[in-house]
Amino acid sequence: MNTFSPGTLVRCREREWVVLPSPETTVLRLRPLGGSEHEVISVARGLAALGIDAVEETTLPAPDPAAAGDLVAGQLLRDATRLTLRSGAGPFRSLGRISVRPRPFQIVPLLMALRLDPVRMLIADDVGIGKTIEAGLIARELLDRGDVQRLCVLCPPHLCDQWQRELREKFAIEAVVVRAATLGRLERDLVGDVSVFAQYPALVVSIDFVKSDRRRASFLTHCPDLVIVDEAHTAARANDGGTTQQRHDLLRDLAADPARHLLLLTATPHSGIEDSFRSLLELLDPRFSRLDLDQLSEPDRRWLARHFVQRRRADLGAWLGDGERAPFPERRQVEIMYQLARSPAYHDLFTDIYAFARELVRDDSGAAYRQRVRYWTALALLRCVMSSPAAAEAALSARLGRLTASTGEDGDDQLFASYVLDISDTESPQDLNPTQVIAAGDAQLSGGERRRLQAFIARATKLRGDDDPKLRAAASTLTELLRAGHNPIVYCRYIATAKYLAEDLARRLRGIVPDLHVMAVTGDSSEEEREQRVTELSAAPRRLLVATDCLSEGINLQDAFDAVLHYDLPWNPNRLEQREGRVDRYGQRAPEVAAVLLVGQDNPIDQAVLDVLLRKARVIHRTLGISVPLPVDSETVVDKVVRSLFQQPQSTQLTLFADDPAVGVAELHAAWNRAAEREHTRRTRFAQHAIKPEEVAQELYASDDVLGSPATIAAFVSNACQRLGAALQPVAPRRGRGGPPDAASFILTRSQLPTALRERLAQPPRRAGGRAPDELLIGFDTPLPDGATLVGRLHPLAETLAEYVLASAFDPQPETLVAARCGAVRSAAVARRTTLLLLRVRLLIESPDRAPLLAEEVIICGFSGRPDAHSWLGTDAARALLDAPQPVGDLDPAARAAALAQVVSWLPALQGELDAIATARSVALLDSHRRVRQVTRAARVTVKPQFPLDLLGLYLLLPVPQGVA
Repeated sequence: MNTFSPGTLVRCREREWVVLPSPETTVLRLRPLGGSEHEVISVARGLAALGIDAVEETTLPAPDPAAAGDLVAGQLLRDATRLTLRSGAGPFRSLGRISVRPRPFQIVPLLMALRLDPVRMLIADDVGIGKTIEAGLIARELLDRGDVQRLCVLCPPHLCDQWQRELREKFAIEAVVVRAATLGRLERDLVGDVSVFAQYPALVVSIDFVKSDRRRASFLTHCPDLVIVDEAHTAARANDGGTTQQRHDLLRDLAADPARHLLLLTATPHSGIEDSFRSLLELLDPRFSRLDLDQLSEPDRRWLARHFVQRRRADLGAWLGDGERAPFPERRQVEIMYQLARSPAYHDLFTDIYAFARELVRDDSGAAYRQRVRYWTALALLRCVMSSPAAAEAALSARLGRLTASTGEDGDDQLFASYVLDISDTESPQDLNPTQVIAAGDAQLSGGERRRLQAFIARATKLRGDDDPKLRAAASTLTELLRAGHNPIVYCRYIATAKYLAEDLARRLRGIVPDLHVMAVTGDSSEEEREQRVTELSAAPRRLLVATDCLSEGINLQDAFDAVLHYDLPWNPNRLEQREGRVDRYGQRAPEVAAVLLVGQDNPIDQAVLDVLLRKARVIHRTLGISVPLPVDSETVVDKVVRSLFQQPQSTQLTLFADDPAVGVAELHAAWNRAAEREHTRRTRFAQHAIKPEEVAQELYASDDVLGSPATIAAFVSNACQRLGAALQPVAPRRGRGGPPDAASFILTRSQLPTALRERLAQPPRRAGGRAPDELLIGFDTPLPDGATLVGRLHPLAETLAEYVLASAFDPQPETLVAARCGAVRSAAVARRTTLLLLRVRLLIESPDRAPLLAEEVIICGFSGRPDAHSWLGTDAARALLDAPQPVGDLDPAARAAALAQVVSWLPALQGELDAIATARSVALLDSHRRVRQVTRAARVTVKPQFPLDLLGLYLLLPVPQGVA
């Protein structure tokens, strides 16, 4: 039977189809001519040869002059066709399958990737620039080009669901999450003796799940050919045999496959330890281990720059258009001081617990393990009473002496660190009250010491509410933020504090902000529940979120919140940046975000953490525009600061390094300054100045011509809904706090759409704001008002409308004539009769080492008068006439049908010119491939047009007779 190469138009089951590339030679994959990829079917070639599901080559019938419409109907047909394209004939194949509109600077890593084989890159852009979008673009492009077959994202376990959601919603990639909690269900769905790592085309895998010896071998054997590693700095070489080193060993073994594509993502690639940074670079190319990163030669810098991109927000100024506001807000940093002494009862409790803690730590009797546990107990008590009366009460009440028997002299007391300190970036945040620490310490206490703890409980219980000066200071600060129009997030260290704070603030502030909604989100609920609660709160007109550090990573909150108050100071400067980075990032509508530190003025630990760590971190960020990690481990610094305060509470010289007692705060800050300057220099050298904004703009504009821009989507949805009797109702824009007005938004009433279309659209979620359940607030550009949905090309509304309109245009008896394949009007834009042809060009992209790819493009061409060599219009001129035809009036039906029939009779004679147009488009597509690839294999690519072209529409513009206005 006929082999039917991809792109061929065929007829099967009384319908026209386009043949798609198929990995199986025995199967034909067919997509409906007027449908989408959701309707693709497979037909067995053997059955077709027997007359079952017979397939025969066909051509598209000419437009019927009897079913003519106006030129708006032609515009709708063109745009519906463009919006259903998923493999557009542009320089990037992926842009038809993504729902985000990438900014030009986010295209830079994609261009870099397309010039590497294999793709090995470290993307180290600053927090909030969009590393997830940049990596997703690369993954989608490599998949669509056939350069990779399967994808895996390796990330910390608490980021797995976030990655799954980002891949699905932004890049139409359906991935499964593989971790301990999902493995059983996934393995039950397997058929035969197949590894879960081999079964699925896209995986999101917890790196801690597969780093162990039990899963490691199977994962390495079946790992996909593209691996994205998020938070890659947590897998740098550690040489300690612990979690970090196990992660690094896993990545080293993955990178050992020379054909594997590898993307490393991190905002902090350089932890201050040169060997750790170099260990990441070695994963890209083993030869990078020989580089002296502080004294790179220019050839070495260019070599490394092909694989490494690291940009600050300040580096992106050249990518903004004239008058365009930077896509990032300004960060206003504030310190609010409060005094415990304003509540004598609270001050006395803190002072007594502080003295008690010092006694515990300075008691050097007993075994070394006993002394260490007593230190952690003391620190846990102090941190809880610093946090809130609720946290103090919860911790003190958790004296579980029954655990004494399980606490032996050989216990690992360092496990307590995660309950007390702010752990490093290698682990997920912990917000449970340190009850286990208190319980273990209780076993080491005397009877008198236990009785003192019981007395502390009774005193803490009485301090809630107005006797809590920290709470009063927070309420006053939040009142100012809310009155200024902010929607704040309050970060707490412990669950008990967050719940206590949310309950009290709701009572205090609702009288000041009547429509305020307050909610606490903590680690005692699942990630799915946390996401649902944040979504629910985000729909409220005014909102206040109280959260623990379970929401400091892996979730983007800039759409609903624009201020952060650190109720409990983080003891890790990286945690400070992670919290503030939830709102201070790309997509934040407000021009300014507030970042407030709440500091106990008479709290020596708050003051020490502020002076030693947080103020210095903020100065570096404000000066250089980047966050720079401490050149030493932050937990070690905090540990030594606190120990110094326990031992020498009046000391002005903090001894921070056990191996060098002379080194203090000044020396630490000097080392931090040196690390910051080195990091600034490196970011300047690897900001990818070699790729120019105009180069990226050229490729994006080319893609817009093929696939349509946000303006295309807006015009199409508006016109289509108007013709379907569901006209969009504009909503008056509201000016944001100090920023630009919202983009245009509209209300669509779902029930006004035709039944066939309405049934394919989901019921809109119920939102705040007084809208009816059937009303959907939509927009096509950002920033949008609260509660509005951004409609992009993959949004169900745009997708469903495009498919419906396209199918109706080819329906011989459409329910409603929305789009028309032909039309004729009188127009003031032409002096001679002008014919416009709407064509769909199918192009086959072939290379010797992979399956062919099909690309499609919709173009408009035309001619004036009769078609001859001199009458053809340029494509830009033809497009302008269809977009702005300046119609003066319609023709009577008989004259219109006669004029269109004459043009239809010319179509056979136009075939040579149309073939030449298709050939020219194939040459242009080949040039675009070579332009963005710039590697030797691009030269082996060939692009062939599939003949004949699809004539989708034919539109006639007739001049206005003289004397007719």
